[in-house]
Amino acid sequence: MSARPPRRPAGLRAPDKLVFLLSLVPYLLEQRVVDVADAAAHFGVGEQEIRDAVMLIATSGLPGATGTYQPNDLFDIDWDAFEDDDVIVIVHHVAIDDAPKLSAREAAALIAGLRYLSAAPENADSASLAALTEKLRAGASGEPSRIAVAEEAVDETLAEVRRAVASGRRLEFDYLNARGEHRRRRVDPLRIASLGADWYLQAYDQHREDVRNFRIDRMSGLSITDEPIADHTGRVIPETLFQASPDDLEIVVDVAPESLPLLADYLADSTSTEVGGRLRVTLRLAHVHGLKRLVTGLPGLVTVVAPKEAREVVAAWAEAGLAAYPDDLSDRDPIEAEV
Repeated sequence: MSARPPRRPAGLRAPDKLVFLLSLVPYLLEQRVVDVADAAAHFGVGEQEIRDAVMLIATSGLPGATGTYQPNDLFDIDWDAFEDDDVIVIVHHVAIDDAPKLSAREAAALIAGLRYLSAAPENADSASLAALTEKLRAGASGEPSRIAVAEEAVDETLAEVRRAVASGRRLEFDYLNARGEHRRRRVDPLRIASLGADWYLQAYDQHREDVRNFRIDRMSGLSITDEPIADHTGRVIPETLFQASPDDLEIVVDVAPESLPLLADYLADSTSTEVGGRLRVTLRLAHVHGLKRLVTGLPGLVTVVAPKEAREVVAAWAEAGLAAYPDDLSDRDPIEAEV
């Protein structure tokens, strides 16, 4: 009985093959001259798949005004180099130059975002981000504006917290809670999460003996200790930042429908009532002070309905903010609690 030949690995699925082909042409044009073996290693596919793809590219193009393909309407390669030396050289290409390009402003905005990501410790000296930045700069319709991304104090604290999480060492810091109370905390850092523009550390609080969330911009006097964190393998870390508690306050608000997803973590339930073109929902928060930043982060989109204490706190917060502006602005009518 003869041995069965080894099974050939399955080829790319149709969606993956399309992405592969769309990526292969720009790669070949950028490299200009590339061995089949090098292209296969770059894309993580077999050499025969590269050859088959090149054959397909050579029969592709863009028909002319008559709807038929003329010699200059198709891709062409150096067939001698391909067949004799297994080298790919595209000597004629079509349609690629007609692809839409990013404007200089669009490219500048994306480059600024990449620079912000590069500031994170885990992305330091990232070759991928640097290469993507250069591709954006080269592919823009004009020279992107030079945008400086300022590093804030919270970025430095965030970087320090990330180092603590990565090294698995305990953290000590002074924490200012929403009530304005200072307390020195000693925690086992577990995970970093974000909600909107705010960053949070999920950590095991040694004093509370439970997992707590700490907003990173409220931390100061950070110190990474030499003590390793305890084993929290069996501990359940909540997927969402905020969990319901029997002590939570229920606050009724009217919110613009398009902004409701931004409050998903705070909703007491899924019920809502339409009132004057807005949705009336109930939020659950640990304390009324946490409502101030939530409402001011969605100006004009959230109206506090009840309880009275919550309306007064938000109004006082807004009035205090207005008072910090020049006198000609503070002469305006007082801010109503529901605004």
